[in-house]
Amino acid sequence: MSDSPIPFDPADAGWKPMRPEGYPALIGPFWYRREEGGFRYGFPAEPRHLNNGGVVHGGMLMSFADDVLGMTVWEAAGRKPCTTVQLSTQFISPARPGDFVEGRAEILRATRSVVFVRGLVTVGDRTVIHADGIWKILGA
Repeated sequence: MSDSPIPFDPADAGWKPMRPEGYPALIGPFWYRREEGGFRYGFPAEPRHLNNGGVVHGGMLMSFADDVLGMTVWEAAGRKPCTTVQLSTQFISPARPGDFVEGRAEILRATRSVVFVRGLVTVGDRTVIHADGIWKILGA
């Protein structure tokens, strides 16, 4: 009998896998689920995501936050292509191997060509990152 915790299975919890394409395919898999008011995204923290200190690398967390905020903007912009103009992150606490890291975002303001957004990356009730940014709607 093992004392190891049972790993979280996103599929069993109602999450759906995102199509692995481009850069997210290299650092994922990422998962999503629809919620009231939008989507929530997540990924299981694996050993390959860790820094030398044994916690999830800040660059991995920033990449995930960029994806979470970007997907939220993409939906709000009618699925038009968008790109990050500015992304600010504040690291609040670490994510550890075996954690299921979740992210969600909200639109603060949208113009015809620019969207302002903020989001949280969490593990359970614990905040890992607070992020805010500006996205440009391409072709607008």
